[in-house]
Amino acid sequence: MSGLTDRAQLGAADKYELGTQANRVFMADQSYNLLRFGRGVATPMGGAGWLDDFGRIDPSEGVQTWITCRMTHVYSLGAMLGFPGAEKIVDNMLAGLRGHLHDDVHGGWYPSVTLKMDADGKPYLDHETTKICYTHAFVMLAATSAYLLGRPGAKDLLDQAIDTYNKYFWDDKAGMAVDTWNTEMTKKDTYRGINANMHSTEAFLAIADATGDESFRDRAGRVIRHLIGWAKNNNWRIPEHYNENWVPQLEFNADKKDDQFKPYGATPGHGIEWSRLITQWAISTYGWDPAKHTVSKEAQPYVDAAEHLFARAVADGWCADGEPGLVYTTDWSGKPVVHDRMHWTIAEGIDASATLYKVTGRDFYRSWYATFVRFVDEHLADHLNGSWWHQMDAHNHVLRTVWPGKSDLYHAFQSTLIPFNDPAVSIATAVARTQV
Repeated sequence: MSGLTDRAQLGAADKYELGTQANRVFMADQSYNLLRFGRGVATPMGGAGWLDDFGRIDPSEGVQTWITCRMTHVYSLGAMLGFPGAEKIVDNMLAGLRGHLHDDVHGGWYPSVTLKMDADGKPYLDHETTKICYTHAFVMLAATSAYLLGRPGAKDLLDQAIDTYNKYFWDDKAGMAVDTWNTEMTKKDTYRGINANMHSTEAFLAIADATGDESFRDRAGRVIRHLIGWAKNNNWRIPEHYNENWVPQLEFNADKKDDQFKPYGATPGHGIEWSRLITQWAISTYGWDPAKHTVSKEAQPYVDAAEHLFARAVADGWCADGEPGLVYTTDWSGKPVVHDRMHWTIAEGIDASATLYKVTGRDFYRSWYATFVRFVDEHLADHLNGSWWHQMDAHNHVLRTVWPGKSDLYHAFQSTLIPFNDPAVSIATAVARTQV
């Protein structure tokens, strides 16, 4: 009997180990459960609602453009994988992006739109002011994935998104993207941020892979070189916030440390996310040998930088307060500031550790992959109602102060696919190629 128990325990552990059948089944089950949880995301007016704990739309959050884009991306992947009804969801998302989420007068996309009532009880759409790079990077990603799926209007949307981005957000002289404009696109904010540039880099690589336009891969490289320089000069903790001259502002939001998109200090999860994007860019640009786990001479310095970023992030962030999980932010000495655990940091940890294991062959990353997947199973995955909890406190209890509900599937869903696909290729193109 003890032998059977030992084998059962070994089998349970296997589901966390990269390269085992048990892990592939576990992650595939996560893929399906996430897609099933989010299938009610489409709103009647087009675009995505913010999902609550049970997968119902929370009307108080309106229709968020970035969530609409993320869900376009997710269900484009789902459609490629044969999930029933995914194309219909994608088409609804695209209708929102071509319709009320787009500013037909001034150009670009609103961050969000909320249905409200005026004093006479008549409904009207309240558009969030400002136009932000973060949103527009996700419009490009969404359109790219829908284009690969072959959905009507997706290519036109992609062309429009690229044109808008190039006109307003890409600063070719700096080799970086600016962050925010007013609604009329006449006044540019002086703030510059790494988060928008990170998701821009993701979109650039996706466009290059999907369309063959290598100028976007070159553009990603320009951003990456800046990022590595800033991080290396700061003990591999990435400065997140800058002024208009790209001078790091290390005390930005010191009075609002848990800001949803612009938190104070270093964000270990971003160090991890960048480590994957840098590796993807380096091996897709300069080449690698998957069989030997080696990269070209030109790619090696970038992979080295990615490894430094990953190592710093887990050293600073993991179990930093005695409990499993990655803290949200640290100060510039690596001391935790916001102790909450955000689900996206673990999802990106899964992606990055799998990518770096494939590229380097180091068991260090295979071990981290198992650690992250175990954390999902034991803490993040809601095995009763579906999806993953988006925010946990320092003791891994569900928290809703920054991320109420389970707004979207993007980070979690990608982490169920990226480990099993070519790390040199953006996930939508990688999945599309396997379906041919």
